[in-house]
Amino acid sequence: MKEPSYLATFRSGELEARLKSMIQSLTSCELCPRRCRVNRLEDEKGFCRTGRKAVFSSFGPHFGEEDPLVGQGGSGTIFFTHCNLLCSFCQNYDISHEGVGQEIEPEGLARVMLNLQDQGCHNINFVSPSHVVVQIMEALPMAIDAGLRVPLVYNTGGYDLPETIRQLEGVVDIYMPDVKFSDASVAEALATAPDYPAVCRAALVEMHRQVGDLALDAQGVAFSGLLVRHLVMPDDLAGTEAIFAWIANHLSKKTYINVMDQYRPCGTAEVHPSLSRRITRGEYDEALQTAKRCGLHRLDQRRAFRIFRR
Repeated sequence: MKEPSYLATFRSGELEARLKSMIQSLTSCELCPRRCRVNRLEDEKGFCRTGRKAVFSSFGPHFGEEDPLVGQGGSGTIFFTHCNLLCSFCQNYDISHEGVGQEIEPEGLARVMLNLQDQGCHNINFVSPSHVVVQIMEALPMAIDAGLRVPLVYNTGGYDLPETIRQLEGVVDIYMPDVKFSDASVAEALATAPDYPAVCRAALVEMHRQVGDLALDAQGVAFSGLLVRHLVMPDDLAGTEAIFAWIANHLSKKTYINVMDQYRPCGTAEVHPSLSRRITRGEYDEALQTAKRCGLHRLDQRRAFRIFRR
């Protein structure tokens, strides 16, 4: 398998140089579009409610992720607590909104990465990393020194600044953003982020510039590239056709897409009348056909079961 890109960045000294600048940026944090400007080095907390240390809720091999991430050994997921987006319907509401988890030092995070690699995971999958980019970068040199050699997956809600993503060039091999909403008014109502569509598009352009389309080894396991997730929502709240058309026209028709069918009412989903039900089979099938009409043909095929509104 191709060597993860972070090894060359580490050997060149670029990782250390970049990290120093990123740590200093925490004195007035503008890592994400919220631009809270709090001093996280002094443990001040902004929208993401995360100060100097990362907070995580769990880690372990995950066999429910996309086929190219799972392979035979699973994807080595690390679930970070809190979030910079806070969708009202979040399926991990206790983690993202309620803050279930514990603080972890960089040394501890490095040990978690190595533990997952030792268990045979094909990658380290950072779930909701947008607000802890610096803490991940702090832990990485320690993990590399101790033998980390598997790709890193940046598993994000898509609310990321391109300038922050640029700091991850040569560090992250696989970007896996959600593309949640195409309409600013929906993004405002469900995530208090009216700029989400524009921000997400700019972030995806930068991600794709860095790593290109998803690349697989001979066993079908991903080692680099972009993998996009899109959650189909009731009454097409997400604006699926506009999202797929944009991906096809501005990124690549070879973009690997997981068209997700698992929406269910969670959190405070009742803030919007359409969110009180699951999607129907017809809504999901139409989303798949829309992807194909837009020329997107690399669709994740893993489906153990589906639950639809009857």
